[in-house]
Formats: sequence, structure tokens, C-alpha cells
Amino acid sequence: MNGYVFLCIAIACEVFSTSMLKASVGFSKLVPSLAFIIGMGTSFYTLSLSLTLIPLNIAYAIWSGFGTVLTALIAIMIWKEPVNIYTFIGIALIIIGVVVINLKSSVH
Repeated sequence: MNGYVFLCIAIACEVFSTSMLKASVGFSKLVPSLAFIIGMGTSFYTLSLSLTLIPLNIAYAIWSGFGTVLTALIAIMIWKEPVNIYTFIGIALIIIGVVVINLKSSVH
């Protein structure tokens, strides 16, 4: 399987897990707490699989960058967290950083 498929699964699981962490209310709710643990385990497992096919600097930049961006968007849309211009500037800078790392990587 393509390393980027594993990486996409890892990102999706990480974003889902982070939302479950919020929903668990400090691990006081069983189902979201278990979903968080399973989701994060799956995320790290599939991230490790992607690292067999993608260089670490590329995979980790994509995983952490897109995980952060998607989590921020979910926090805004689902959890109704406050947003301002600095939120969007920060998200844009993360995306730009991931793109630059991918474009200028010597190994791909």
C-alpha cells in the first residue's frame, strides 16, 4: 500500500482522536475515552507504517501540520471555539510550511 494512504489514515485517526479527547471531558466519559485511545493507537501505528515508505521529515511534517489544521477547523465548526484573524494566519502558515518542506525536500 502507498505510504501516503497510511499517512492519510494516520491523520484522520489523529483528528478523530483529538475530538474524542475533547468529548471525553477529562476522561470522565467511557466511550469517547476508549475511542481516543483506540484512535491514537491506530494513528501511531499507521504513521509508523507510512515511515517505511516516506522519509521521517516529510511524513511528520504532513501528519502534524494537517492534523493541527484539521483539528483547528473541527474545533471551530463542531466545538464552536472562538476564531479570529490570527487563527487563519496561523493555519495558513502551517500549510505553507508543509508545502515548502515537501517542495524542497531532497528525498521524496
